[in-house]
Amino acid sequence: MSETVRLRLDIAYDGAAFSGWARQPGLRTVQGALEAALATVFTRWGEPPLLTVAGRTDAGVHATGQVAHLDLSAEQWDALSAKRGSGRSPLDGLVKRVNGIAAPEGDVVVTRASLTPDGFDARFSPLWRRYEYRIADAGAPRDPRRRGHTVWHGASLDPAAMERGALRLLGLHDFATFCKPREGATTIRTLQEFRWDREPDGVLVARLQADAFCHSMVRAMVGATIAVGEGRFGPERLEELRVAETRTSAFKTAPARGLTLTEVGYPADEELAGRAEQTRARRSADGTVEP
Repeated sequence: MSETVRLRLDIAYDGAAFSGWARQPGLRTVQGALEAALATVFTRWGEPPLLTVAGRTDAGVHATGQVAHLDLSAEQWDALSAKRGSGRSPLDGLVKRVNGIAAPEGDVVVTRASLTPDGFDARFSPLWRRYEYRIADAGAPRDPRRRGHTVWHGASLDPAAMERGALRLLGLHDFATFCKPREGATTIRTLQEFRWDREPDGVLVARLQADAFCHSMVRAMVGATIAVGEGRFGPERLEELRVAETRTSAFKTAPARGLTLTEVGYPADEELAGRAEQTRARRSADGTVEP
């Protein structure tokens, strides 16, 4: 048996009561809550496992399809495998225990735990991440049951204009205009999809997919298209802002509560390790790979 066993966790959470994904001293975070629960589960078996996540979400952002991995030592895996009771598999038992410790009220839930194929890395193996953003504008009903997951916007928005603006952002670009800078981090991304739809209930929903998103990128792009939908400037202005590669006050970043990470896409098992290696490399705007 290898020295470690890697597990994949599929996770959902309501971000309202969390200060984002990443652990922070003195603050309740999704990572902090889950890792504290894992530490309790494995308290008798060495160092507690830590989580590596597909995409760190900001404070107030939700998830229905988050993915993380953790590595168990051989001793921890043996201890987990030895658990029996109620007809559950060891992994189902782990899910039940972690959920009961991390958030008995249910605002973070591990929906599934599974053994990973060789080469799987929750952070570096994905081909894409997918988000949705919900806005109830002046013409849409105010559903109080969805107030924590839908932004109420006082003005009427033009989804057709917003869609035209969103199309100006698609492709491989430097998205520095829409990203909060982080030292040593690239802002080059491939935006694969960005569309706006008005749902049958009248709510506007943006759907975005990219190989990865940098810090605040989704909410900034949503905020820019909202400015287009209000008629403050035309769709072509979004391309001008993107090309400028400079943070701007031309639009406001959209509030966190309307945003949900819905899915993370991975390649076939035999391609996982190669994808992780490729992602770790630094990409330039023309698509070449820099070490």
